[in-house]
Amino acid sequence: MGRAYQNRKESMAKTAGAKTKIYSKFGRELYVCAKAGGVDPSGNLALRGLLERAKKAQVPAHVIDKALDKAKGSGGEDFAPARYEGFGPGGCMVIVDCLTDNPNRTFNDVRQCFTKTKAKIGIQGAVSHMFDHTTILAFVHDDEDAVLEALLAADVDVTDVESEDGKITVFTPPGDYFKAKQALMDALGEVDFDVDEIQFLPKGNTAISGDDVVLFEKFLDMLNELDDVQNIYHDAEF
Repeated sequence: MGRAYQNRKESMAKTAGAKTKIYSKFGRELYVCAKAGGVDPSGNLALRGLLERAKKAQVPAHVIDKALDKAKGSGGEDFAPARYEGFGPGGCMVIVDCLTDNPNRTFNDVRQCFTKTKAKIGIQGAVSHMFDHTTILAFVHDDEDAVLEALLAADVDVTDVESEDGKITVFTPPGDYFKAKQALMDALGEVDFDVDEIQFLPKGNTAISGDDVVLFEKFLDMLNELDDVQNIYHDAEF
């Protein structure tokens, strides 16, 4: 799990470097999260984690406030999640997560990113079985046994716990996200999570080189230009 997470972190760094509209993407996700679970972070753990990530990404306060204020009102935009899978340049496997108010438009936009870079969009489930869908909670702490004990006492299905350089990383199934996070806060008090996300981690890697690397970087850039795209997961290894 650790190696896959390290690869994912490197992937996230490449993706983040290509994002030109990160503020609007955070704003959309904050709006959807607050609309679904309420604008109070103390009662909406998903929103609390998202707010922490937004602040670490240096999203301006006015962007955050605007999204939350918008979520307080009635009506508003009706965004829904959409997921697309396929094979990127060099045959690497790709998952694209979106939030959209127009699925037809989003599908056509994402498909264009695939076709213009010699990639191939697939059907649902085409590659997701080659990824682990998992909760990742990482924070500074030095007692792995205490963390594991707290999680097990709360009946959390722990996939893995890693301890390295004074930091502990907990992996659980997505369905145990809220339970795991609450158990950690109950046992340890206020926790500053370095990572607080549900992600797709590749089970392996697909090596790409030469022209495929250039095409892959173009592919990422094109996807990140789309407002509807929230996250990109892949198994490409340069």
